[in-house]
Amino acid sequence: MSASGGTKAIVAALSANLAIAAAKFVAFLFSGSSSMLAESVHSLADSGNQGLLLLGGKKAQRQATPEHPFGYGRERYIYAFLVSIVLFSVGGMFAVYEGYEKIKHPHPIEAWYWPVGVLVFAIIAEGFSFRTAITESNQTRGTLSWTDFIRRAKAPELPVVLLEDFGALIGLVLALGGVGISLATDDGVWDGIGTLCIGILLIVIALVLAAETKSLLLGESAGAEQIERIKAAVVDGDTVTGIIHMRTLHLGPEELLVAAKIAVQHDDTATEVANAINAAETRIRAAVPIARVIYLEPDIYNADAASKGTNPGRSALAGAPGQPTEGATGTTGVDAPTGVDDPTGPDGENPSGPGH
Repeated sequence: MSASGGTKAIVAALSANLAIAAAKFVAFLFSGSSSMLAESVHSLADSGNQGLLLLGGKKAQRQATPEHPFGYGRERYIYAFLVSIVLFSVGGMFAVYEGYEKIKHPHPIEAWYWPVGVLVFAIIAEGFSFRTAITESNQTRGTLSWTDFIRRAKAPELPVVLLEDFGALIGLVLALGGVGISLATDDGVWDGIGTLCIGILLIVIALVLAAETKSLLLGESAGAEQIERIKAAVVDGDTVTGIIHMRTLHLGPEELLVAAKIAVQHDDTATEVANAINAAETRIRAAVPIARVIYLEPDIYNADAASKGTNPGRSALAGAPGQPTEGATGTTGVDAPTGVDDPTGPDGENPSGPGH
């Protein structure tokens, strides 16, 4: 895990949510407010979620085994996905049920100063946690908008904490509004409406988290900028004249697999090709340090076959003499070959170079 960033934000959120959950539950016992009960369960679920993120980060640090040769980096994605399930079921669905029951069977709020005081305290504590998550995210967000950062981040912890804290702050405002209107009108229905809105909000956030972490679980490529740096590092213009096609895949947030079929000169010796591959791997790791697993398969580029669409190089051959270079798609991490003879990418049956 990016310990200096993700872990700090998680610990800050965990500390705030444990204190807030206890305070909200006490307020519920004294006031009978369903909004406070829903919010206390919400904060308790968030605390469990932060515990899951810390557990996933710990498990992801395990060394690779023969059964899992690429390591356990994706454990972080699995636990982030579990967070979305917990948020949906424990937080969202419970709040929807509690809100429905309160609307159906309303009752006035007692000891109003308890829920109001606790909600003000919770807003301050959640604001501190949210501020910490924003500060840590800004260190890696760069020029991306917040929406793009959440959609493109390969490390799931910060986006999860950001969405949880954002949802918690809005939920607290809804709860405060529901309690306030109930007190002003002496009608407990408004407390139930506030609770129902909290549940809907949590379900929406949970669905967003589920969609983003599902994409990471399925396997995402490197970013477009990283792909371009890898392309530039592979081709030396001498032995390695171009990239026929390439695939990249995140094995974890800080571990990238690179597999490519590269074009070499037809009269190069095996030793020259092997040395060129080793040098290319070194350049790739220097350009993109998280590229830790690299497979480069040499092949002979055939211009005549490419012009007829029967060679996998065709216009996808990056850097070949007389051939145009196409950029990566940015979504799959590959060039756009025409007539590819190996749609699954390099088969890895005879990977070259020490690599790994």
